[in-house]
Amino acid sequence: MLKFIIPSLFGVIIFLMPVRDADNNFNIPLGVITEFFIDLFSSFLPFVITLVIILSTVLSVIAYFFKPKFITSSRMLSSMFNTSFFWLVIRVIGMAAVIMTHYQVGLRVVYSDSTGGTMMGLLTTLIMWFLVASFLMPYLINFGIMEFTGTLLRSVIRPLFTLPGRSAIDLLASWIGNVNVGVVLTREQYNTGFYTGREAVAIATNFSTVSLPFCLVIARMLEVDHIFPIFYLTIVIAGIICAMIIPRIPPVSRIPDAFHVENHYTEVVPKNKSKIAWALEQAVKRAEKSGSLKTQLKQGYEVFVDISFVLIPQVMAIGTIALIIAEYTSFFTIISQPMVYVLEFLRIPEAQAAAPATITGFIDMFIPAVLASGIETEITRFFIGALSLVQIIYLTEMATLIIISKMPANFWDLLIIFIQRTIISMPIIAIIAHIIY
Repeated sequence: MLKFIIPSLFGVIIFLMPVRDADNNFNIPLGVITEFFIDLFSSFLPFVITLVIILSTVLSVIAYFFKPKFITSSRMLSSMFNTSFFWLVIRVIGMAAVIMTHYQVGLRVVYSDSTGGTMMGLLTTLIMWFLVASFLMPYLINFGIMEFTGTLLRSVIRPLFTLPGRSAIDLLASWIGNVNVGVVLTREQYNTGFYTGREAVAIATNFSTVSLPFCLVIARMLEVDHIFPIFYLTIVIAGIICAMIIPRIPPVSRIPDAFHVENHYTEVVPKNKSKIAWALEQAVKRAEKSGSLKTQLKQGYEVFVDISFVLIPQVMAIGTIALIIAEYTSFFTIISQPMVYVLEFLRIPEAQAAAPATITGFIDMFIPAVLASGIETEITRFFIGALSLVQIIYLTEMATLIIISKMPANFWDLLIIFIQRTIISMPIIAIIAHIIY
């Protein structure tokens, strides 16, 4: 019982408890710890990122062409470096981009502050989030708290979101914490057979929102922070409505309810047991199987190394390419023209200027705010800011993490889900904006 209660309580506090950070902003302990380490190691994190990407790419090239025994005979090394030709090319592009950016050589369009420089800054933050979260995540998933809440909340979570009750903790951690932590948490639950493919994709694409502090950053950037509680409430309302609809429509609804690995866990309460008694029994059983501290550290190490060597090179490549397209071409201005008519229909002022910001969120969550910061009308800035934080499917981090995971969602699925989230949330945000303004 103590093995269930103490580590689980620690995990809930780290991932879910709201606190105020050094700047008096709301955060969670995981965020405070991560930001401390980012500040501490900021001077050499760019070098670490560069080294990780170079090592990943070189070992992937060696594995692809020469298939050495030390890689093929190791389950962990094989999963990281045995890759398809497409992803090998992506890693090579990522290596070229990070070398140009770190050493400020080559093509300026690649290493400029708005392209490669932005990605380097993002990845230095990302690697520390992954490091801290990977080693602390076992306390949230291995000691029974998800089994306990799953049994108790199944009757609420299942009808609302078509998801298992145990996802309640995942949903909260994904919503409150860092977006990448939410995706990794969901990925680990899918890989160990606690979620079906459909459930994992539904959770990752609907609840992996940006953190509360980042919402405040966007609000300040767009000068709507004076009504931040209403701004954030708008995001929550639109996000919950999206989360109720999207799992019930294609492409998510068409993903098979099949488990990645066999797992005999069940949330159904036997007739001769009370709900609380069964919840405790399931939680204690899970805690008994959790293993020693060494087991938790090993799991954290494997998750961190796998994500670092697989995700970071690919995020660098995809993010840099996407930012070059957004920054140096008129591609998004051209394809966003139909959105001008939608915004005019919703009576959003400065529709022509705002239209590109409605779709560039698929590339990165920061670009819409950058594009909208020059718009004069506050209602339009409010609308774009809230929309960009509800869309949540973006290639520079979250979408790429899903694509390279074992979760059954590809690039086109994520693009469709991004469009669905945009279509569903636009009228909701517009109505709230018109009520306020």
